[in-house]
Amino acid sequence: MRHPTRPSGGPGYLDGVRAAAPIGIAAFAFGVSFGVLARSAGMGRLAPVVMSLTAFAGSAQFAAASILAAGGGAAAAVATAVLLNLRYGPMGLSAASTLEGPWWRRALTAQLVVDESWAIAQRDGRIDRHLLVGAGLLLAVGWVGGTAVGVLAGDLVADPASLGLDAAFPALFLALLVGQIKGRSRLLAAIGGALIALALMPVAGPGVPIIAASLACLVGARRS
Repeated sequence: MRHPTRPSGGPGYLDGVRAAAPIGIAAFAFGVSFGVLARSAGMGRLAPVVMSLTAFAGSAQFAAASILAAGGGAAAAVATAVLLNLRYGPMGLSAASTLEGPWWRRALTAQLVVDESWAIAQRDGRIDRHLLVGAGLLLAVGWVGGTAVGVLAGDLVADPASLGLDAAFPALFLALLVGQIKGRSRLLAAIGGALIALALMPVAGPGVPIIAASLACLVGARRS
């Protein structure tokens, strides 16, 4: 059996862990916030933790819990979560060629493809599996652990927004984006996607601006 090896001089799993460490702190804090929100929405203690393990998608989980907390139905919550997660389709396709091993190992590794780990794993226009797995594992532990703390001891934990952490994820995404803008075509794609999302936010439903902006960026990438 062939075992994947680390390329000579290439990054390893620990490099992905180190790169994701600052984001992992924010992921843990917002995992706590999600756990508190999910419990207050009537999801109980076990369901939010299972959702974080299986879905591992912060924006979609927050949206679903918020809809349930506001009295919305399960169908609306699921539909919104699906819309927000459609962006993982092209991201998963771009990472598919780097996944190795039997189908179950590739499926488990694919679960670690999230916005932050995908951005960290970019290396010379390709996805580095070691960076992807290292970053994804750290973020998964932080998110699921934070969710567990939120549902079990939410009343004892301050709201992350009161600490100013509500701005942490936007700032981190912006920092990741800056590192990916290399060349005029990527810059134009980023600006175009941002303008489309801003224009649609006041009139479109949850998830639609993100999907439309992602499609614009894919068009820009194809033309580059």
